[in-house]
Amino acid sequence: MSSTKQTDDLNSVIRQHAEWLSGQLHAQRENLFPPNAQKSMRTFTSGEAAAMLGVNDSYLRKLHLEGRGPSPALTPGNRRHYSAHDIHDLRVLLEKTARKPGDYLPGRREGDHLQVIGVMNFKGGSGKTTTSAHLAQRLALKGYRVLAIDLDPQASLTALHGVQPEFDLHDGGTLYDAIRYDSPVPIADIIRKTYIPNLDLIPGNLELMEFEHETPRALSQGKAGLFFFRVKEALMQVDDAYDVVVIDCPPQLGFLTMSALSAATGVLVTIHPEMLDVMSMSQFLRMTADLMDVIAESGADMSHDWMRYLLTRYEPADAPQNRIVAFLRTMYGDKVLNAPQLKSTAISDAGLTKQTLYEVERSAFTRSTYDRAVESLNAVNDEISELIQRTWGRT
Repeated sequence: MSSTKQTDDLNSVIRQHAEWLSGQLHAQRENLFPPNAQKSMRTFTSGEAAAMLGVNDSYLRKLHLEGRGPSPALTPGNRRHYSAHDIHDLRVLLEKTARKPGDYLPGRREGDHLQVIGVMNFKGGSGKTTTSAHLAQRLALKGYRVLAIDLDPQASLTALHGVQPEFDLHDGGTLYDAIRYDSPVPIADIIRKTYIPNLDLIPGNLELMEFEHETPRALSQGKAGLFFFRVKEALMQVDDAYDVVVIDCPPQLGFLTMSALSAATGVLVTIHPEMLDVMSMSQFLRMTADLMDVIAESGADMSHDWMRYLLTRYEPADAPQNRIVAFLRTMYGDKVLNAPQLKSTAISDAGLTKQTLYEVERSAFTRSTYDRAVESLNAVNDEISELIQRTWGRT
């Protein structure tokens, strides 16, 4: 009896703590973003906009003076600031006179297939969600049409984009709705526009775990079919609407991850260069290979355009980390991205207000700290952009 009572008490305590925490997080969200408010992307200085577009600041000034393209907002000091929508409009304008197609709008052309990037690892703290969020936003700001999918029931990617799962998703609205076995809905019905042009979102929450629970039941009843194709088949419904899909995969190798792997054309594995994390990754890779064998035995094509390892939360001055990085680069060669994602207080501080580093103002941080972190993120994401371009047969 005492054992049962302890279990009941523990259940009660855990539920109460969950409700307290949820309430406090909701209150914080209400404080940062009132009920009727929407998250918005910050504006960019003319220098930032020019760098993003790959042109000179003086050229943007010339366009403004000639009345071509969007009119930037002017500060009291007569400095020009461009919104994310302004930058997109400039891309459309500049593409019309580009020396070659894709200079400013780098997305798909006829014959190019949709790029589906699965970001994965099951070790906590590997930077999986941070990587997914910054990658999706950077690609969108560079002119790609991007769909970000939160397939992690913990839904951190969702929260970063202004959606609070336990309050905003009462009646579904996750990918589960489109891949469930009983009356799936069209995937277009669950896609949400974000405050960043070219970036749409399919949020996640605990409801995604239903797929993990239902699949064994459906398999035992012979109703699951090729369950690992369900994400791929759902994405086929909106294939023409996007250039890139970024999937923040669950932190475990279950049925959701198997389905995401089957849909992916590229796989990005995040690695924190610490010995325990590398040991964990060894098991992750072995288990992933076993899962892919099972899927392949069912007749599925498990080939991918590319697979890369991304070093995350890297500290260049940390000697043990450097030894592990050298070890990984020696072992895996060019399968490890050249650019590492540096550890930065700027990234974690931005996360306190549920923002990415691309969303916060540079003035909120020490400039050198901010610049170093942004340069690191841009280097990683632009290297992945190059991989996408290479897959489409471009240099």
